[in-house]
Parts: sequence; C-alpha cells; structure tokens
Amino acid sequence: MTTLNVNGRQVNVDVEPDMPLLWVLRDELGLTGTKYGCGIAMCGACTVHVDGQPMRSCVMPAASMEGRKIVTIEGLSPNGSHPVQKAWVRLQVPQCGYCQSGMIMAAAALLDEIKNPTDTQINDAMSNICRCGTYARVREAIHLVAKMA
Repeated sequence: MTTLNVNGRQVNVDVEPDMPLLWVLRDELGLTGTKYGCGIAMCGACTVHVDGQPMRSCVMPAASMEGRKIVTIEGLSPNGSHPVQKAWVRLQVPQCGYCQSGMIMAAAALLDEIKNPTDTQINDAMSNICRCGTYARVREAIHLVAKMA
C-alpha cells in the first residue's frame, strides 16, 4: 500500500512500488487530465507538480512519491480559474490540446518561481513538446499572466 498526497488529499493505493505515478493518477485515481505522451520523460504531456516543481510523472515510481505533495491539472484549479488557465483560454493557446495540461503545469511552476520571465527564461523552462507548434501563443500567455499579476 502506498500513501500519496494528491491535490491536497491523502490517498492510499494498492499498486506495485515501481508503477509510474502517471498510471496511478490516471488508472487508479481517475485523474485523466495528466496525459501520456512518450513514456520517457521527453515530451512533458505528463507534467505534474511535486513539492511545487514541475516533474514528468511517466518515469517517477509511485512509491518514491510518498511524503511529497503532488498537484495535477485538476488540483491546480478545479474550475479553470488559475491565471494561467484563464490566459490559455483568452489567447486560445491550444490547437489539439493534448499537451496543454502539461504545458499549463510547467507555465504555472515557472510563474511561481519567476514573476515576470523573459523570453529566454520561458524558452528554458518550457521544454514540453507541442506537435501543433503553439509555442508563440504559450509564450504570449505567460507574458499576459505576468502583466496581470
């Protein structure tokens, strides 16, 4: 049995210790906002916050997350009211949208750390892959949030 703190709740899951956190979130807890992309921590579709830092959940064993605070896209804001989510909607950032929960989680972590990031800081922090190529709109949305803060 593994006990995790997910979106402010303590949850017990009976899974193999090496099961990736992504599968625990999606299959055991029904939190399907976090997406599977590549399975090797390269694309960022599975990005969640662990103790406030963006991390790729597809390669993190669930057992290694005990005692840590995990936040998924559902926990960032259950009603879409987080400033990053609002900027995403306002600027119509997504095209297909598949990678966007990971993008939003990475952007939120960046803005928690750097209130008014430069383009270079955004480019460095936003290592998520978007097949649709919405990078310019992602950058614009991050700048919008910084201006509104």
